[in-house]
Amino acid sequence: MPGFQPRPLHPGRSARDLYGAEIRRLREEAGMSLTRLAEVLKFSKAHLSRIETAESPPPEGLSEKLDAAFGTGGTFLRLFPLARLEQFPDRYRRFMDLAAQAVVREGFTMTVHGLLQTAAYAEAILRSGDPFATDDEIEHRLAARLKQQERLSGPNPPRYWFILDELALRRPIGGPLVMRDQMQRLLKASKPPYLTIQVLPYASGAHSELGGSLTLLSMAGGSVVAWEEGSRSGSLIEKSEDVAKRRAYYDLLRAQALSPEDSLAMISAALKGFDHAARAVAEE
Repeated sequence: MPGFQPRPLHPGRSARDLYGAEIRRLREEAGMSLTRLAEVLKFSKAHLSRIETAESPPPEGLSEKLDAAFGTGGTFLRLFPLARLEQFPDRYRRFMDLAAQAVVREGFTMTVHGLLQTAAYAEAILRSGDPFATDDEIEHRLAARLKQQERLSGPNPPRYWFILDELALRRPIGGPLVMRDQMQRLLKASKPPYLTIQVLPYASGAHSELGGSLTLLSMAGGSVVAWEEGSRSGSLIEKSEDVAKRRAYYDLLRAQALSPEDSLAMISAALKGFDHAARAVAEE
C-alpha cells in the first residue's frame, strides 16, 4: 500500500521486540512479503503479523520453523524463552510496572475489572475482544491477567476502589453460568476492608468514560498517574495537569455511583437473576 509505514520496533527495549524485529529484518533482506513467509512457515499470516509487531508472544514450534526458513542456526530458538516470558506488549509494560508499585489503585470499567474477573469470564472477554486470536495467544493473555490478581490477596495489598458500570452486571458475557460465578466473585472480593466496589447505574445517564476505562495509580511518594484505555489501545498520562483532569472525572463518577452497600445489593440481585437462568439452562 503506497505510503504505508510498518509499526516501528525497538529491539533494544525488550526480547519480544527483538524477536519481531529479527523476523522483519530477515524477511525484508530475503525480499519476502509477510504473506510469502506465512506460506513458507505454514503459519497464520495474521498471527505472524502480531508476532512481528511484538503484539503477541511467539508460540511453541515457531522458532524452529523460522530458524529453518532463514538458516539462522538456532537464533530464534534461543530468543524464544525470553520473548515468551514477557507477558505484555511494550506499550503496556510501564503501566504494569507502575501498577505493581501503587499504594492506591482506582478504576472505572464498563465490564468487570480485570483484577476481579473469574478465569471463565476473563477468557470470554479475551476471545470476544480478539476473535481471530489463536488458542495459544488466548492462553498466554489469560495467564498474564490472572497473574495480576495475585496482589489482591498478597501481603501489603494497595487500597483498591473499583467503579463498575451497571452494564458489567447485565451483559451475559460467557452465559448465565459464567455470570453467576462472576457475581459471586464480586461479592466475595468486596469483603476485605482495603477493597471497595461501587456500581454506576444506568439511571445516572451519560458520563465521561462511556466506551472506555480509566485507572488512577497513586504512588507512595504522592505522585499519581492515569491510564485510559479503549477497546484497542491505551495511553499512560503522567503530566500533572492532565492527571488532575482525570482525577476530577473519576471523582464525578464516584459521586454518581451507588453507595458500596447499595452496589452490593445490586450485585446480589444480578446474582439471583443469573442463578435462575443457569438453573433453567441445566433443566433443559
